[in-house]
Amino acid sequence: MKKLFKVVVAVAAMLAASACSRVESGYVGIKVNLLGSDKGVQQEVLGAGRYYIGMNEELYIFPIFQQNCAFTASETDGNGCSESLNDEAIRFQTVEGLAVKADVGIAFTLDKEKVPELFQTFRKGIVEISDSYVRRVVQDAFITAASTKRIDFIYGEGKATLLKEVNTNVKATLKDKGINVENVFFLSDLIVPPTVTQAVNAKIQATQKAQQRENKVAQAKAEADKAREEAKGFADSQLIKARAEAESIKLRAAALRESADIATLNAIEKWDGKLPQYMGTQALPFLQQAVK
Repeated sequence: MKKLFKVVVAVAAMLAASACSRVESGYVGIKVNLLGSDKGVQQEVLGAGRYYIGMNEELYIFPIFQQNCAFTASETDGNGCSESLNDEAIRFQTVEGLAVKADVGIAFTLDKEKVPELFQTFRKGIVEISDSYVRRVVQDAFITAASTKRIDFIYGEGKATLLKEVNTNVKATLKDKGINVENVFFLSDLIVPPTVTQAVNAKIQATQKAQQRENKVAQAKAEADKAREEAKGFADSQLIKARAEAESIKLRAAALRESADIATLNAIEKWDGKLPQYMGTQALPFLQQAVK
């Protein structure tokens, strides 16, 4: 009898142990009651630890650390959040109706307080939610943002503008569901038909060459303007100098008119004291005046 009791106790202990589930660090869990009046998703969020899960209960676990998903055309590797080997690249069209494909990544975290609501909405785990709902939101955001843009704009300088619009749209849409998006980004160059790539590249090169020509013209104009300004400056300085000299001569002439003795004084100051060899019969004016 005692032996039977020990067996029963051991079996009960094993069953109890098997009914305990563990929520690892970095995850949260939610219970779902399958039977009874409180059947359905329980709103309590379970943190890291062990929990007893009864026969009429199920435990679903969600990660609350950053998730990095890749939606790519690769058919050989899993695409980040899922193990799908299908082509999951994001597809959209430009304003010309040109089909474009892109490998896109997204980084996000879950708001742990909204995990019960998230599960109640989708009845799926994080992998399925990422692979279906999140991807669809990203796809729709690209379709909306690209529909008003030309391929040469998106393929060139407009790529950042496109991503900015997509990020704004995706973040706003997923936040309401308890998914906080860190960033949506390209994983590779845009995938378009080779003929389109060649045409776009040719247009970009033509634009660059035109810009280079404009830069050369602008540089030549700047150099010509500089030369003109330098010539004008030189001419102005010469004019100012000439005006100054003319004004000086004018002032000296006026002074000479007012006093004749100044001319004599200037002659005397410049005389070296030697008389000319041949003077004739006429005396030197300034000597005659000096004698007087």
